[in-house]
Amino acid sequence: MATDMQRLVGTSEDDEEMGMDVKDEDDEDDEYDENGGGQGNAPGMVEIDGGNGIGTATGGHRFGQHQHFQEQVGTPGGGTRRSRPVEEKERTKLRERRRRAITARILAGLRRHGNYNLRVRADINDVIAALAREAGWVVLPDGTTFPSRSQSQGQKPVGGNSTIVTSSSSHVASQQTPSASVRGVASGYRSPLEYNACQTKSVFMPNPSPYDISSSSRSQTSMGDGEAQRDNLPLIGGSIDNVDEKQIVDLPPRLPERDLAGTPYVPVYVMLPLGVINIKCELVDPDGLLKQLRVLKSVHVVGVMVDCWWGIVEAHAPQEYNWNGYKRLFQMVRELKLKLQVVMSFHECGGNFGDDVCIPLPHWVAEIGRSNPDIFFTDREGRHNPECLSWGIDKERVLRGRTAVEVYFDFMRSFRVEFDEYFEDGLISMIEVGLGPRGELRYPSSPVKHGWRYPGIGEFQCYDQYMLKSLRKAAEVRGHAIWVRGPDNAGTYNSQPHETGFFCDGGDYDGFYGRFFLSWYSQVLVDHGNRVLSLAKLAFEGSCISAKLSGIYWWYKTASHAAELTAGYYNPCNRDGYASIMTMLKKTGVSLNIPCVEMHSVNQHEGFPETFADPEGLVWQVLNAGWDVDLPVTSQNAFPCLNRVSYNKLLDNAKPMNDPDGRHFSSFTYLRLGPLLMERQNFIEFERFVKRMHGEAVLDLQV
Repeated sequence: MATDMQRLVGTSEDDEEMGMDVKDEDDEDDEYDENGGGQGNAPGMVEIDGGNGIGTATGGHRFGQHQHFQEQVGTPGGGTRRSRPVEEKERTKLRERRRRAITARILAGLRRHGNYNLRVRADINDVIAALAREAGWVVLPDGTTFPSRSQSQGQKPVGGNSTIVTSSSSHVASQQTPSASVRGVASGYRSPLEYNACQTKSVFMPNPSPYDISSSSRSQTSMGDGEAQRDNLPLIGGSIDNVDEKQIVDLPPRLPERDLAGTPYVPVYVMLPLGVINIKCELVDPDGLLKQLRVLKSVHVVGVMVDCWWGIVEAHAPQEYNWNGYKRLFQMVRELKLKLQVVMSFHECGGNFGDDVCIPLPHWVAEIGRSNPDIFFTDREGRHNPECLSWGIDKERVLRGRTAVEVYFDFMRSFRVEFDEYFEDGLISMIEVGLGPRGELRYPSSPVKHGWRYPGIGEFQCYDQYMLKSLRKAAEVRGHAIWVRGPDNAGTYNSQPHETGFFCDGGDYDGFYGRFFLSWYSQVLVDHGNRVLSLAKLAFEGSCISAKLSGIYWWYKTASHAAELTAGYYNPCNRDGYASIMTMLKKTGVSLNIPCVEMHSVNQHEGFPETFADPEGLVWQVLNAGWDVDLPVTSQNAFPCLNRVSYNKLLDNAKPMNDPDGRHFSSFTYLRLGPLLMERQNFIEFERFVKRMHGEAVLDLQV
């Protein structure tokens, strides 16, 4: 391990990139009182700023607080500690800063070069635990360390014997060091932005055991501020014998996974990088992409998904389309005998979780927006969001003589004509139609550019002149002209439900006006989806079309479901807000695409119990709402899946156990292709997952 540490130490540049935060503490070293009694302070924990988080925490408020020590402290014997000279204190500070700088470089080097996903506030115990796990050892949260099952059966661990005796009074790892912290990128982050700001490699854990990876009900988190989660895992089926104040741990058998051999075949696709086609509509790095596609083909991935960006293809003038880069890409995919899922992306890219490129709306649309900003969604304060067009102009001729839905239809029809041969050959297996921000059918209620951070409830987006015109008409039809307004007590982007008069328990959301407003607000969403998808069915007649919903799972366990309400899903505890959407999708003959199928509710509760998040409950509701009307269901992960526990959760949703109707996903798209997925051990897990989705037998059914 010493050799590995030396090999993976980062350079001084890493220190700057990781944003090391060194605390000044006067009394870090051991001090002695005048009576000779030793009073020691343990060295402080290294803190590294992983970036501000949107998904679950505002940046900064979880940083470690500076400790404050008195220069003279009373002792039990009545004596006082000596007051050290100022010069000695300064020397102590300097030594501590140097020590922490070295530690920060080591941690940065491990993150960058060593395939380690260390938590934001990592210390030396985390490093030791990560190295031990990589070597095949089991490290419990309390620091107890012993060999994995394969080692106990004769495989000798690195630097030790096959039988390990651990001291009961000395632990290697801190109790705050969770096993989840080294399972993969998605396991260590509860916040979308935090993952985006601090992308790190995962640690592949050979021969995982029940102690390293918890059961499917206690794994995989995605929203949070990057702090360690506390998995207090009990010994399962094992025994401990005390021998001379030491513990000998008897390992239990591994927990079995579901055997999916012979289950229905679910095709697996992989989403291509967002920037695979650049702003000039050119294919980026075709040689590198070709190599990656061949690797995907070798593990029987069915095909790939790619965004066709409105802002690239129709960038400069209305109805002038440039498909050059996509033609080259599609030809490459055809030569490899892969299939294509294509997304009609009518939103901008950049500023959200996972966005690593910037692709704005077409230039000519931006020019119109400068003179008429009401073509974009607008919040109560009058801030416009150019992420996508307001649904209020779906039938307004404000886009150089065309309505928004006419613009969408012309774009889709151009694509259908340009790539007719790919449709005829069956190469294009599905078209996903973008219906809002991030391509999802929802309002842009939580824009990062306007200051939203998880778990804020977001704000209603209905204050452009066209949406207000629709609201006025609805209020007049209802006979209450005074209701021509949005709620004035719904809080701000980062409010919590109980802080507002509208969303609190018994709040206005369930009053006469609240029910009127929310019904209108959600109906506009359904009507927009119906208009665009009906035209998509016309443009792509005979092709499979899908629509993607959003996974707004925070505040799901509250009465109002505030975050869902601002996003347009009228789904409080006393109403099924997804039934009308499913009816609309069924009417237009469109498949349902749901995200978040790999997430676990228990981790959301442990990290941020105050958000009452429940991704599993949300997925179950939406999934069954779709299946109740016999909709084909496709899905994709919301965060990078790299560990077996996440894959197992995904498989449980894709192929529900003991479903009397035998329902399952019609396809699954892995998000997304990149260097992290292509790392050897991550790809081995991915290949295993693909086999199980295909209903093939695997030999090592264990967790």
